[in-house]
Amino acid sequence: MKVVFLDRDGTLIVEPPDQQVDSLEKLEFLPGAMRGLRMILERGYHLVLVTNQDGLGSTSYPMEAWEKVQTKMLHLLESEGIVFSEIFVCPHLEGDACRCRKPKTGLVDDFLKKNPVNLMKSYVIGDRETDVRFGKTIGCKTIRIASGISTSADFVSDGLVEACRVILQRDRSASTRRTTRETDISVELLLDGSGESRSATGIGFFDHMLDQLARHSGIDLTVDIRGDLHVDEHHSVEDAGLAIGDAIRQALGDKRGIGRFGFAAPMDESLARVAVDLSGRPFCSFQAAFGRDRVGELPTELVEDFFRAFADGLRANIHVSVEGRNDHHKIEAVFKATALALKQAITLDVNRPDVLPSTKGVL
Repeated sequence: MKVVFLDRDGTLIVEPPDQQVDSLEKLEFLPGAMRGLRMILERGYHLVLVTNQDGLGSTSYPMEAWEKVQTKMLHLLESEGIVFSEIFVCPHLEGDACRCRKPKTGLVDDFLKKNPVNLMKSYVIGDRETDVRFGKTIGCKTIRIASGISTSADFVSDGLVEACRVILQRDRSASTRRTTRETDISVELLLDGSGESRSATGIGFFDHMLDQLARHSGIDLTVDIRGDLHVDEHHSVEDAGLAIGDAIRQALGDKRGIGRFGFAAPMDESLARVAVDLSGRPFCSFQAAFGRDRVGELPTELVEDFFRAFADGLRANIHVSVEGRNDHHKIEAVFKATALALKQAITLDVNRPDVLPSTKGVL
């Protein structure tokens, strides 16, 4: 399970100057809080509230006052479909030397033991460095809501909704393995990466093309192939298309917020036109004529086979046409144009992150 461990005061609701939200008049949600939490709940995350409440239960901070505010806050959240899987509260002061006050992990130790939490995909969001240290201790990525200060957090955001967008972007990753009698292919990718790639297909020019696909789409991509190259390059190239397309499809999830469509791009004397629609329906139109049998170690006839397989794995419409003189340039232009079209199609619309770009209600 993927979990977002969320601080309360200063992260979810406004923290007043006296640092105690002990009356309904002080209860105020931070801008975008509910919208952000809905987005990550829809992506399959569990919400766990973890909060320090200094001196809770004392005469200066009565339990009755806390419960009135907490009940109202939870009721308002529930009315928007936002429910916490667990709520953990430390009532102690900093000098009490308890084992539960953040950054200590006593509040969540049992929860982590009893639940299959995927810490690699879980996050802590808070407004203090103690939240960051708490997250690093339990092994999560950390997001600090702050501005203009030094922090050891993995990410910094201006508010909760922006922190939730960071999570949505980083969540768009996938790994897949395709094993047949002819090939053994593993693919790892992150859609919102920086275009880093490592390809080991056994076909040098094909590695170069996959590097182009990663670099110009912004996708971080790792591809390892052990194929029957002693027989032919066909199985490795076609199965790579299936595996990479499938991994991108998995990383897209339910496709909410994406651009869906993309198109682009030339290279020198060659002009490639590529249009992509992440429609959920596989189709590939490929219009190209090559004068050489091979470019490097890659048979030119396999370029079309790659894109047909890629469309099948991605379950997308892909239309490709290219013209030019140099076959190297033509093929590279196709891969670069596909990358640019794909980048447009997978990019999240930050203004509509929960909108599915389809009148059908499904992609």
